[in-house]
Amino acid sequence: MKEEDIVERIQKNPKFMQFVSMRNTYSYILSALMLIAYFGYILLIAFDKKLLATKISAGATMSIGIPMGLGVLVFTIIITAIYVRRANTEFDAIKDEIVKEASK
Repeated sequence: MKEEDIVERIQKNPKFMQFVSMRNTYSYILSALMLIAYFGYILLIAFDKKLLATKISAGATMSIGIPMGLGVLVFTIIITAIYVRRANTEFDAIKDEIVKEASK
């Protein structure tokens, strides 16, 4: 079977269309969450420096801006791990099933 035929059969498969839609929706949601966290932090830096300069406790030298910034970095790592885990399990299984159907 020609590779072009397989590609065409995959693209016409309703499961493929549903898969692409599901994967894109998931990606958009995670991207939106990341953008909200990142730009939210940047907007706090730009417009509410006093909040970020607030000390964690009375005798502390660290302000809450440092842990918040680290939180954005950790959030980025967590969101990436969530996507990679789902992509490597659920998304790959669906993809393999679609390719297998098209190769018959």
